[in-house]
Amino acid sequence: MTARKPLVLLTNDDGYFSPGIEALEASLGKFAETWIVAPDRERSGNSLSLTLRRPLRVQKIRTRVYAADGTPADCVYLALKTILPRRPDLLLSGMNLGSNLGQQDISYSGTVAAAIQGTYLDIPSAAFSLVPDGRRGFDPEAAAGFAARIARRLLSRKPRRGLTLNINIPPPPLRGVRITSLGINKYDPEIIPKKDPRGDLYYWIGSGSPRMSGGTSSDVRAVKEGFISITPLHTDLTDYAALERPDTAGLRKCFRDAG
Repeated sequence: MTARKPLVLLTNDDGYFSPGIEALEASLGKFAETWIVAPDRERSGNSLSLTLRRPLRVQKIRTRVYAADGTPADCVYLALKTILPRRPDLLLSGMNLGSNLGQQDISYSGTVAAAIQGTYLDIPSAAFSLVPDGRRGFDPEAAAGFAARIARRLLSRKPRRGLTLNINIPPPPLRGVRITSLGINKYDPEIIPKKDPRGDLYYWIGSGSPRMSGGTSSDVRAVKEGFISITPLHTDLTDYAALERPDTAGLRKCFRDAG
């Protein structure tokens, strides 16, 4: 009897039609049964938001490819509860057309959030992002080969519970792989006012260009030096060291005094 292929759920925040997710589908299809459940349009910056105040609609695009008019996190829920024939063995989010580096990016990113949503549901999950090359643009096909190797690894050896991998792939030539910590990226708030045809004011939130920094072990430094960055993220955001620090103890005393 032929062994059943592992089922891999693919999603993103760029839309089901993105060349990044299509490259993943083609590369993983050689050894896995891939299903795409992704937004029907770009949903960048949605983080872990869920659509709670309106119904969601899902359209079948082709065999094992579905588009939903919701967020990346919505897509993961929809896939598990209504679309997939069985529970996925792995969830991969991306490959995002743009980097997700540093502390702020991973907080805003729909790409990273979709992978974290999978981790919350006890599915081994990873997010992939492509760092742009100003001269040649993106090369999803080359990066998908590396993603497939990571997928095989995660299928054969599941990561520790609560762990999500955030992977950023710079343009070639690649110098290797580094396991990294999160760097720092700071955005200057940018609000762009405009007027509609009736003269009423409206606003665009501009993304701006972040100032990035990080030490030798950071994702920012690794990518800058031509290395693939793999950053382990944990869903437990508790700062355990702070639980015993004097300033935290002072806060506890403050609440006791207030009571």
